[in-house]
Amino acid sequence: MTTTGYEQDFHRWTQEQACLLRSGQYAALDIDHLVEELESMGARERRELTNRLKVLLAHLLKWQHQPEQRSPSWRATIKEQRLSIGDLLDDNPSLRPTLEQQITKAYRLGRLLAVKETNLEESHFPIDCPFSTVQVTDPAFYPN
Repeated sequence: MTTTGYEQDFHRWTQEQACLLRSGQYAALDIDHLVEELESMGARERRELTNRLKVLLAHLLKWQHQPEQRSPSWRATIKEQRLSIGDLLDDNPSLRPTLEQQITKAYRLGRLLAVKETNLEESHFPIDCPFSTVQVTDPAFYPN
């Protein structure tokens, strides 16, 4: 089997690598790039969790700091993000122990998103996340 270079045609390379794995032709595998791609896949899942948490935290801040602006859309976004985070953690249980750390990381971004979407000053929002991990993931929690 002639193999296509990783940089030449990524899609074709993935298909060829899968074929080599299925047929047990381990010596022909592009191990360095396979390892790189596997590591990248794991990082992608962490980034997905951070992005979902960012949106959720921004909406929780908006909910808390602009009660007069609350809308069904905000409630739906909060619910959607919580469901998606739950699904992501169900599919990737090894991310559960990192949830508190990911919330801390995502809060910095969520705070900035809340500033952008509310036109409130950055100083209006707490520097540290005011919500516990339990509150962030609790489907019934909406800050007053």
